Amino acid sequence: MSAAVEQRLRDHGCAVRLVDYTSTDASIDEVLAVVGGDGTVHCALPAVADTATVLGIVPAGGGNDLAAALGIPSDPLAAADLIATGAVRRLDLAQAGERWWATVLGAGFDSAVAARANRMRWPVGPRRYDVALLAELGRLRPCLFTLTVDGRAIPVEVTLVAVGNTPMYGGGLRICPDAVLDDGLLDVTVVGPVSRRELLRVFPKLRAGRHLDHPAVSHYRVSDVTLDAPGVTAYADGEPVGALPLAITCRRAALRVIAPPQRP
Repeated sequence: MSAAVEQRLRDHGCAVRLVDYTSTDASIDEVLAVVGGDGTVHCALPAVADTATVLGIVPAGGGNDLAAALGIPSDPLAAADLIATGAVRRLDLAQAGERWWATVLGAGFDSAVAARANRMRWPVGPRRYDVALLAELGRLRPCLFTLTVDGRAIPVEVTLVAVGNTPMYGGGLRICPDAVLDDGLLDVTVVGPVSRRELLRVFPKLRAGRHLDHPAVSHYRVSDVTLDAPGVTAYADGEPVGALPLAITCRRAALRVIAPPQRP
């Protein structure tokens, strides 16, 4: 697939240089085109965040939630055609310390599901997250978190906390359905204690983003938030970010990415 994308870009007259994304740095001053899913984009972010370097995305991963949020074509060659247009859009990113991410950070049950999904080799694609969720249900336990929002520490018992720069994670689960990619804010969805039966009942609503009116769900829109809970590791873009506590900030317009024009 990478070879076909490379050739398509050359056909458009683009000068293509191949780089190993594990060794990229901020010295790249052209378009950095990545072929992969959200995890691959996550690995490339340190090379492009808060720089003049433009990111191009060719979706080829299991979830591709950032590409979907941007309206990037799922067909790799069509995505390469889009990159050749050079149509740049500015997006926010989230940051905790030196770690950047573009989509959603999960902590609690959803980070446990992400960890299991990363260990699985079957099934491929978004269904892997669904299977991982079912496998983790037997270990479902609420956890005591402290959320610091607008300088106010809120102790709360939760099943999961999701901090979204974009609406979706896990291959299309709209956990933060109202999140906007360029408003300078992060959407925080908190799911309180729920039974296994209730979680399974609510789960179909996540794909449509119709869970915010559930009595166990609360929602915040913030420029920064701190999450703290004992023994919890957070995942973002499907990748491990670090153990809590994490102080998370929205970095407005920190990413230049090639994407279709924004709909009015």
